[in-house]
Amino acid sequence: MKVVKLDPRGGRKGANTDRGRALVAGGAGFLGSHLCERLLHDGYEVVVLDNFHTGKRYNLNGMHRDPFFTCIKHDIVDALPMDLAVDEIYNLACPASPPHYQADPIHTFKTSVLGSINLLELARRHNAKIFQASTSEIYGDPLVHPQPESYFGNVNTHGPRSCYDEGKRSAETLFFDYSRTYGIDVRVARIFNTYGRRMQPDDGRVVSNFIVQALRGEDITVYGSGMQTRSFCYVDDLIEGFIRLMNAPTSPAHPVNLGNPVEFTIMELAELVIDYTNSRSRIVHRPLPVDDPKQRKPDISFARQHLDWEPKISLREGLAHTTQYFDALLGSRRPVKEAVTS
Repeated sequence: MKVVKLDPRGGRKGANTDRGRALVAGGAGFLGSHLCERLLHDGYEVVVLDNFHTGKRYNLNGMHRDPFFTCIKHDIVDALPMDLAVDEIYNLACPASPPHYQADPIHTFKTSVLGSINLLELARRHNAKIFQASTSEIYGDPLVHPQPESYFGNVNTHGPRSCYDEGKRSAETLFFDYSRTYGIDVRVARIFNTYGRRMQPDDGRVVSNFIVQALRGEDITVYGSGMQTRSFCYVDDLIEGFIRLMNAPTSPAHPVNLGNPVEFTIMELAELVIDYTNSRSRIVHRPLPVDDPKQRKPDISFARQHLDWEPKISLREGLAHTTQYFDALLGSRRPVKEAVTS
């Protein structure tokens, strides 16, 4: 296990005992890096575990001088260090886009199952509260719309996406079994489509695909008719949901949907992206991938009532921020639209 010390001043991390210590597995990823920033801002000492298979070191650049931040290169599939003491654990360590999780499906499944067991055992040793980043993929191609937490889903257990879908379902089982067996305080969030700064250009997700293709002047690839729907949540809203779920006074006895309940067709998204990038890209259609869900929309009634949470950032505002990020990353110098606060 290689330890990467990001504090140039050296010294023991966490000397200030007033700070809680939060472990973020997958902290160098898209969501993980935003969560680390928020936790540091909220006064935590933050320890990141990441194998950097999909996470990027540059996502952590803004934190490397903070004396209360440490990054450890480590795969949670492997045994964790016994001397790692923490108060809270966030498990975001799993590839989340189809090209990434399908590249090594066995390791993806191991990450969800063996990685969860390792983190749950760590939580058990230190009586730490633990958060699991689950997914709306739990619902598969849903027969109930919108999807409430009580819906058991419609998942293909042996298809090309099942390493991720079934891995996350298994992780949910482990979390609640550990809670019932050992009394561990677990918080499980089912995350719906999320987008924003620090997405990877090649991650294969629909928002990043469309923006990158539009900025490069390439054809925008729509799979199927484009009438399938998704609900897109901006990253800042989602992180606020994470924090509210983790800080809720009591642990919900079930997973909690976190996502934006405003539904768009894929064609509507493509047209918005073309508008925001001032692109002349054409929309072309390709066959729909296996097991791609036809509709996806969260029922967030529980989060509204018990966490006082719902997304605040509209798709138009979030797309403007995300387009500006990719424009700078790719150096396209296209005159993209400015964000207008909704």
